[in-house]
Amino acid sequence: MEQNATGADGRVGVIRWAVIFWVFIVAAVSYLDRNNLSIAISAIQREFGLSDVELGAVFSAFVFGYAFTQPVAGRLADRFGPYRLTFFAILWWSALTVAVTLVPPGLAVSFALLLATRFLLGIGEAVIFPASNRLVASWIPSRERGLANGLIFAGVGAGGALAPPLITYYMLTHSWRASFYACAMLGIVVGLVWLVLVRDTPREHKWVSKSEADYIAAGLPPHTDASALLKWREIVFDRQVIVLTLSYFCYGYVAYIFFTWFFKYLSDVRGLDLKASALYATLPFIAMAAASSMGGFISDRLIGRYGHRVARCGLAGLSMVLASGFVWWGTHVADARLAAVVLAGGAGALYLAQSAFWAISADIGGKSAGTVSGVMNMGSQIGGIVTASLTPFVAAGLGWTASFVVAAVVSAIGGLLWVLVDPRHVLSVRSSQSVRGATV
Repeated sequence: MEQNATGADGRVGVIRWAVIFWVFIVAAVSYLDRNNLSIAISAIQREFGLSDVELGAVFSAFVFGYAFTQPVAGRLADRFGPYRLTFFAILWWSALTVAVTLVPPGLAVSFALLLATRFLLGIGEAVIFPASNRLVASWIPSRERGLANGLIFAGVGAGGALAPPLITYYMLTHSWRASFYACAMLGIVVGLVWLVLVRDTPREHKWVSKSEADYIAAGLPPHTDASALLKWREIVFDRQVIVLTLSYFCYGYVAYIFFTWFFKYLSDVRGLDLKASALYATLPFIAMAAASSMGGFISDRLIGRYGHRVARCGLAGLSMVLASGFVWWGTHVADARLAAVVLAGGAGALYLAQSAFWAISADIGGKSAGTVSGVMNMGSQIGGIVTASLTPFVAAGLGWTASFVVAAVVSAIGGLLWVLVDPRHVLSVRSSQSVRGATV
């Protein structure tokens, strides 16, 4: 049981939450920078003469770079610290956001250049979540990690919700390229604040009081301060990591429907105009932001009464099954606006499960939480690769309803996999066997 280390005023301090808040901001900007293409995609498609299948390849190029860099990004965060690595990543992806605008249309190599810039953008953005999970492992007591991760991933929804109105505004008043410049400048500002506000550990942060540092230390899992990093084979071949990765693959498959094809689905398939599509395309991301924080908050509260099995695994599994029902239902609603609302409910239900993935990976990974979560998140991004490329093929052959039904089935499978997750599992540096009964 974690101990409460309070100061004379009965408070433990809030610097850890200031750090988490700025990770939320960075996450929001990262998703704004990756989502801007999906909002501007109709204009880009016309300018570059791309087919839907080629668009799928452009989406997949980002996810390829993002997915397969995840484990390496996590290992770099574990070894060198997330503070400097994240700042470098922000500079990287801001520069690549501008680079997309510099690709000239009409050349034989234009399509290849689009693929290359999006691939490199994905590499830069791969850092954020493994690095943030490493911060959570150092800064946040185990019983607060659901809310902390929920707030971080609320940034996904916030960035996704900001993208449609912001990009649409710049497209209508200036151009799609101007919107990309604005995104890049915002990234630079956020990176500079990061340098001031964040440090790798509470001990390195001059604003952290002794009472808050003691409170954080008392609530960390016992293996967090282990000096050695886990070996790759101890992570990659661990049964619990494999199950989490498979479930997160299913999660990512469904989530990327909203990140890549949802705006185009509303405008081209459901027939909404640009302004209406921009409005209704924000709904899933608003739902994501709200549900991510809510799911983390509920999960943390359930731990004290029911334990980690119900609080983390039960809530996550039920949420993904619920998301499956919403996504299936949304495709059978005739009215376009009501369908967008129902599908947004599916996105929200899905994101109720988000914090559980990252809280458990931080708990079992300890000092190697960046690597563990990087491996897990690679599964989600591979799911994104599959959905970005498979969705237009399914839609072309069987219709768009079928493509969303596939996503519903995948979500249900991901939810059922949570039955196999053991929240007491702890990866050990000494062996790859689990340590039962550990306090996590």
